[in-house]
Amino acid sequence: MDKNIFIKQLDVILEEFKELTRKSKFDDLSGTPLEWKTVLIGKSKASIVRIAGIHSEYNKEIERILEKPGVKIGSRVRQIIGIVQALRDDLNNDYLKSVAELIHSEVFADYLEMSTYLLSEGYKDASAVIVGSTLESHLKKLCDKNFIDKTFTNSKGKIISKKADTMNAELSKEGVYNKTYQKQITAWLGLRNDAAHGNYSEYQEAEVKLMISGISQFVLQYPA
Repeated sequence: MDKNIFIKQLDVILEEFKELTRKSKFDDLSGTPLEWKTVLIGKSKASIVRIAGIHSEYNKEIERILEKPGVKIGSRVRQIIGIVQALRDDLNNDYLKSVAELIHSEVFADYLEMSTYLLSEGYKDASAVIVGSTLESHLKKLCDKNFIDKTFTNSKGKIISKKADTMNAELSKEGVYNKTYQKQITAWLGLRNDAAHGNYSEYQEAEVKLMISGISQFVLQYPA
């Protein structure tokens, strides 16, 4: 999802906090309704979990703030808003990418370059298999990032890896990306499968070229 959507969500919370401080005569926000402060804490925590994840340092810090004994709710609000502002700044400066994401993007770039080279040399089928397999690998990374299981237990108690199409559907359902991308990924996976199973007449070189370009854009937009 576009980071600007997340930044906008956080800006709404920050503006609500400013409005709350304008209505309060005191720095600890006393004199304002308890409900307003409670709602603001709830919105802040929900947004941070949604954007950065429940296991992120941002959320862990909020948990620490909420667990501190003897702290007035107004002071908790101010501290939590500080976390919201920090997340907003990190998003704006693209600091939210982890080392693992950076390494993954470099590995992907290598495979993308390989696919592009093979296509330029006339090996459209090998190119399609490589870039399609790289897409499937990225879907797995996105599942890890968003705490979506990549396996399931069948009726016999055996752990089975989910198919790429299943992961694609679940990622879309969880709002990691939209339905339009889900449909496009299904098409890319179909082309990859045609190449892998020898159905070489089912697609053209131009389609593989578009596939490489599209998957490259997808990975940049939704890093893992």
